[in-house]
This record gives sequence, structure tokens and C-alpha cells, in this order.
Amino acid sequence: PPLILSSPAITISKDVFPEPLGPITLTASPDLMVRLISRKILTLPALLFRVSLTLFSLIITSSFLVMLVPNSLRNRYGNAINLVNDLLVLLMLGGFVSISPGAAKATDMVRILALGDSLTAGYGLPQKDSFPSQLERALLNKGISAKVTNGGVSGDTSAGGVSRLDWLLSEGFDGVIIELGANDGLRGLEPKETQKNLNSIINLLKQKNIAVLLTGMQAPPNLGSDYGKEFTEIFSYLATKHKIVFFPFFLEGVATVVELNQKDGIHPNLKGVEVIVKNILPYVEEMLMNVKRR
Repeated sequence: PPLILSSPAITISKDVFPEPLGPITLTASPDLMVRLISRKILTLPALLFRVSLTLFSLIITSSFLVMLVPNSLRNRYGNAINLVNDLLVLLMLGGFVSISPGAAKATDMVRILALGDSLTAGYGLPQKDSFPSQLERALLNKGISAKVTNGGVSGDTSAGGVSRLDWLLSEGFDGVIIELGANDGLRGLEPKETQKNLNSIINLLKQKNIAVLLTGMQAPPNLGSDYGKEFTEIFSYLATKHKIVFFPFFLEGVATVVELNQKDGIHPNLKGVEVIVKNILPYVEEMLMNVKRR
């Protein structure tokens, strides 16, 4: 192509690009994305099946070798050979039966979704110190095999929870902990809208026969006592209406305690999350009782 020169020469001093459509702050990927595939690739029953299959192959081979024993030896040691053959059959049956207990243990793992905002996501903390991760370890320490998926999104409101719930539930869960509403209160949103959104979430979970634990939240005091009262009563009202497990205040014993919060005074630090997990654990166990009844 022909060479085109500008006259006079133009010097570009700056480039102007459009604003990004999404957030530009780097955040840790939620556990949901990180752990979605790993559990489905290799499970305990698959491992037991391979072991049992190997045992089965050995038994079949041994049985074939018994059949090759000459008749002269069969006549002489007939009873002993028949006994060995019977034992091999019993071992083969035992190999098949051994698969079932292992599969049962794997299916005993309860799957829990923690649906929430930055308090659930673990804002300012490594993922291993977030609420879902600490809760999972606490349940394991009590002998409860559970997988707690981090469904927290920083800045999320009750409306955001409604919009992404269907996608989250596609993985399949036995129970859901709802921790939403804090950002609704911080923004001074209409309590009736928050109630409507939470009600929609609970209804969908009940339709899917998923056990629910609702956690309560309180509005900032600067919004006034009337707003605070109306906002706080949303959660107890919904818990009573739907007859679900209710933890009255997610930040009980942590809110306003300096040594249990990060520098912003809002988000719990490692020790603060430990307190939350300790407080909520009996309610989670109560929810799991409902899972067993389903």
C-alpha cells in the first residue's frame, strides 16, 4: 500500500480508553469455582471399585488355575481343592460387598452453600480463613463430613442473591446458609424490598427441598431507630413464617469489638470469624438435622 505521511507530523500525547465494564480490583476466586471440578474427578467409591476389581481379577485367575489341576491330583486331594474353590467364591462375594460401604460413606458428605456478601466471602482474609472454610473445619472436628462452598460476593445485596441463586444451585446442595442484608442496610434500602428478596430466596430453596439457615442482620444506628427496628424484624418474621432455622445476628459478639475486626471496623479478622463460627455452629447442626429428615 502507498505510504501516507501527515503534514505537519502529529505527536500522540495520550490515549483515552473507555471505562471498564466490570470491577478492576483483583479478588480471590470463590471456592465454588476452584472446587467445582475436583470433587467429581476422583471419589472414594471409584478408588474402592478399582481395588475390588483387582481382587476380582486375582480370584478369577486363581479359580482358573484350580480348574487346571490334573485329575490324578483331584482324586487324591479332591476335598482340599473343593474347599479352596469355595473359599475363593466367598472372597469374590466379599470383594463385591466391600464396594457398598465405601460408596455409602462418600454419599454421607453433606453439601452446604454459604450464600452471602463480603462477610461470607472473606473480605481481607485468605480463603482458608474465610467463614465457609473455617465452618467446614469446625464441622469436621465434630465428626461431620461436610463440604461448605463459598457463595459470598463482596458488596452483594439481597437482590444480587436472588439473581445468582439459580446458577449457584446447579451444583447441588443439601443446605444453604443465607447471610444477606448487610449491604441493604448500609445503603438504606427499603426494608420491604429486602424482605421480598429474601422471601424469594427461601421459597426457591424450599421448592428444591433444600434445608435453610437464615442469619439476621442489623442496620447501622445512624439510619434511625425506626428504620433499624423495621429492618431487624425482617429476618425473625421470615424465619417464623417459613419455619426455618434462625441465627438472630450473624455478627453477634464480633460487631464493634476492635480486636475482632479489621482496620475498617466492619469486616471480621481471623479471630472474629472464629467467634462467628463458634456461635453459629449449633444452628448449622440443627439445619443438618433437617437435612437428614428429608
